[in-house]
Amino acid sequence: MADKDHSVVVEISGKGPEELLRISREMQLGLSVEEMRRAASFFEMEHRDPTDVEMQAIAQAWSEHCSYKSSKLHLKKYIFGIARSKALAEGDAGLVSLDDDLAVAFKIESHNHPSAIEPYGGAATGVGGILRDILSMGAQPVAVTDSLYFGTKKIKGFPSPKFIENGVISGIRDYGNRVGIPTVSGGICYSEFFSPNVLVNVGCVGIVKKNEIRSSAVSEPGIKLIIAGGKTGRDGIHGVNMASAVMESGNENITTVQLGSPIVKEPLIHAVLEANRKGLVYALKDLGGGGLSSVVGEMLNAGGMGGKVYLDRVPLKEVNMLPWEIWVSESQERMLLAVRNSEVNKVLEIMEEWDIPAAVIGESEPGGRLRIYFGNRKVLDLPTEFMTTPELYDRRSSIKEKKVVQWLPKYPADFGKVLLSLLSDPNVRTKEFAVRQYDHTVRGSTVIGPFSGIVGREGPTDSSVLKADWDKEVGVAITSGSNPFYSAIDPYLGGRAAVDETVRNLISVGAEPLGFSDCLNAGNPEKPEIMGEFIEMLRGLHDSASILDIPFVSGNVSFYNEAGKRRIPTFPTILGVGRVKDIRNSVTPDFKEPGSSIYLIGVPTTDLGGSLYFRRLKLPGGRIPYSDPRILKRRGWNLLKSIDSGLVNSVHDISDGGIAVALSEMTLGSNVGASLDISSLGLRTDFALFSEPQSCWLVDVKPGLDGKFSDVMGEDSIFLGKTGGSEIIITRGEENVLKASNASIIRRWKRGYT
Repeated sequence: MADKDHSVVVEISGKGPEELLRISREMQLGLSVEEMRRAASFFEMEHRDPTDVEMQAIAQAWSEHCSYKSSKLHLKKYIFGIARSKALAEGDAGLVSLDDDLAVAFKIESHNHPSAIEPYGGAATGVGGILRDILSMGAQPVAVTDSLYFGTKKIKGFPSPKFIENGVISGIRDYGNRVGIPTVSGGICYSEFFSPNVLVNVGCVGIVKKNEIRSSAVSEPGIKLIIAGGKTGRDGIHGVNMASAVMESGNENITTVQLGSPIVKEPLIHAVLEANRKGLVYALKDLGGGGLSSVVGEMLNAGGMGGKVYLDRVPLKEVNMLPWEIWVSESQERMLLAVRNSEVNKVLEIMEEWDIPAAVIGESEPGGRLRIYFGNRKVLDLPTEFMTTPELYDRRSSIKEKKVVQWLPKYPADFGKVLLSLLSDPNVRTKEFAVRQYDHTVRGSTVIGPFSGIVGREGPTDSSVLKADWDKEVGVAITSGSNPFYSAIDPYLGGRAAVDETVRNLISVGAEPLGFSDCLNAGNPEKPEIMGEFIEMLRGLHDSASILDIPFVSGNVSFYNEAGKRRIPTFPTILGVGRVKDIRNSVTPDFKEPGSSIYLIGVPTTDLGGSLYFRRLKLPGGRIPYSDPRILKRRGWNLLKSIDSGLVNSVHDISDGGIAVALSEMTLGSNVGASLDISSLGLRTDFALFSEPQSCWLVDVKPGLDGKFSDVMGEDSIFLGKTGGSEIIITRGEENVLKASNASIIRRWKRGYT
């Protein structure tokens, strides 16, 4: 029944399973029968039925998106304990130390379901949300990254792949550019895997002085809670519930997708950072999934506090909003600041100066119980521990043994044609059509961006580098790593390969890897085979990162990426950050001069499962390349020494398309060709050229420094040839096996088959 303040009592006591499930469906709670029973048992002990506000609050906190109820047990076992001493702090984002004074805040998370429903708004608010995560740590956001996975097949009932792709790219462009934060790194992957389950994995990196780092926990009574930023509306209601379920079609309720406003976000960032620099902020947290319900409950529970909140004090952009709508709305551009009473007016003055709506809506109290009021009525009265802590699931898992089929492809008649075909592939050819829409130089701190080389013919870089402080030469390297094609064959080795690629990319610019953030993408965890794949992926991440001693300081789990019988592979996207001691020593992939020596660090492999070469030949299965983190550590750290010692001109890691594609990409930005002899590699020519061995790089060594380079790298380096000329020429002793002009390489890379 409803009262004059529009709150409703939900009668769940004594109800059977079918009735409880009906209530959950009608209220769009997304709670299972067991979870509804748990709620009913709690309120029976309270001798009452819950209000609608209480049931909605429980549903938000217990959703898969907010609670990680299907993954947390496994994350604790495999991920959370790695190199914990290297993590400065954890909250809405993670922190690692950059130098004595500065720390790097970073996180990657998904906005997959919203982007499938409304591509433009879903992707835009993904950028907005990840910016707030960094701001919550007291850090200035300095860079955005985006790893995008688009389908290639039109699925009935869902938007076309091109519509989704254009919307996602436009949303990222318009939000990032308007808020004034550069989009510097990421990637675009195309596969039928992602029809219609588009994935938008968005990351952000920030810089903060160590004495300005803020916690997200309130552990004292009497701390005032201030909501600041955009006003609260009905957009985004039940967003976390939607993201915690399988999509039925492309016509899901669009009101679950938030409405972002970069014009509000930009001054909000300034205002919050100003208040924090002045020491006025006790704790910070952003209003993302679950809205006020999640952020207030988590902030108070983390510090063992209770509190009271007055919903009628929340600034609204719509009239006649119900209490539960205000409480769970996921309207964008909002932050919650915990402030001591003596600092409240100063904080409100700063918000007013930046034209940011702000209001004191409550305060912390002892006792661990949260009370919410609307008008003259109490609409929620719950222990924060119960409200924010669901039962964790140890779901059934199974591993389906896959028979490894080793293919021996037909020996190519023309290796030059094969190379040009690989360069034309959508997963290799230029992404300038998207990346050129993003401003990667705004703020003026970008040292290495997405492209490098001669203006007008730049090639791709492995990592971006930003100057961390105007008074220092230290830099932050940013990159990402993933390979869903590997993970589709073997989730365990796919996890290891993602770590390997991330580390390779960082080392390629001369950066010491500092930490990872992981976005873990999967289908329905209630299916044992998917849960088995998820656990295998975590084992792979653990086995590599633990040996490398690199922590995962933040992350996100995105389950239920499936529609009908179609689902994505289980795979991670890893955001990696590294320290560049001196940005003046950073290197890029493009060749710098003719006459320098080219070395291969590592050796090719006969394992081509999931490789670009096999995919172009339409060969399924196969054994994917194996990553050994001990070898990666030895080779990578020695290569860092070579870069720091000024021995190398250019470095590029071996990934999609193998040595041949990596070599071609090194010519793109330089127009300097190369001559190589691969006879020393000892493999069939196509395996030597197109396999994708892990922990491998091509290195262009400065003239006259070959001896010093070989002394550092030892047996891990193999001399292949020299830079020079206007084409790539590859031989096996006296046999010519491949010739491609620089002009044909750049034409295919830029235009594909056209």
